[in-house]
Amino acid sequence: MNRTLTYPITEQYASQTIEQFLRGKSYSSQCIKELKKLPVNILIDGTPKYMKHLLQAGETLTVHIQEEISSEKIPPVELPLDIIYEDEDLLVVNKPADMPIHPSLNNYENSLANALAWYFEKQNKPFVFRCINRLDRDTSGLTIVAKHMLSGGILSSMVAERTIHREYVAIVRGIILPESGTIDAPIGRKGDSIIERQIDYTCGERAITHYTLKAYKNGHSLLSIHLETGRTHQIRVHMKHIGFPLIGDHLYNPDMAYISRQALHSHRLQFTHPITGEYMDFTAPLPEDMCRVLES
Repeated sequence: MNRTLTYPITEQYASQTIEQFLRGKSYSSQCIKELKKLPVNILIDGTPKYMKHLLQAGETLTVHIQEEISSEKIPPVELPLDIIYEDEDLLVVNKPADMPIHPSLNNYENSLANALAWYFEKQNKPFVFRCINRLDRDTSGLTIVAKHMLSGGILSSMVAERTIHREYVAIVRGIILPESGTIDAPIGRKGDSIIERQIDYTCGERAITHYTLKAYKNGHSLLSIHLETGRTHQIRVHMKHIGFPLIGDHLYNPDMAYISRQALHSHRLQFTHPITGEYMDFTAPLPEDMCRVLES
């Protein structure tokens, strides 16, 4: 994936080196290291320069991000792909349930990564798969995919700093009381399982979940959920902990009367664009299988 970025240099940045300037723009050490490999990656007024070059007001810095190699071991496969938004730096995808994010031993050709590999291959573009907010296989909804190393690095930092705001919607059986609350309980692995998690006050990591009742229909509560932390299976484990496990959750509550997968959907994403600084706000409607639970 190739991306060209241009920065007019003002008095504010005069006497900084190019490297200092780029670090101020959130370029990571790894990204700067990659840019140093080819002289044409860093230009001042069209002329290649070293990172130690001192900037002067009136100059124009051009950065060429060039990635020619695609992710290995991700075979391109034509699969349904619901792209909500796309620009030169990122995509926002509405992932269906029953689609893993990454290929794995038993899911080598049915992942979101496979679908995107095919999408970019058809455009004759290399693509390194960088999924920013990973969802469980059976969790549907919005996820961000970075198109190059700079947007990927910045977005990953935003996840760590909790500046990407995520709203999930979930369905539990019965009327939840109280109608809103905060669950603050540490989560750790359950025994020797690599997958299953549990509340663990001894060795677990702190986890905080906020929930609010959105609607009560057909004997089920539709919840809006915001995470303050991002532990594996956090929503699923926390809701079970307070006595309202997600319906359809084969691991924590195999209640399949109304739905055959955990009733959890990544509904809304709000964040600042990693390159332009523009405010971004995306929503994905409740999928059909979750709608049927509330309407049947």
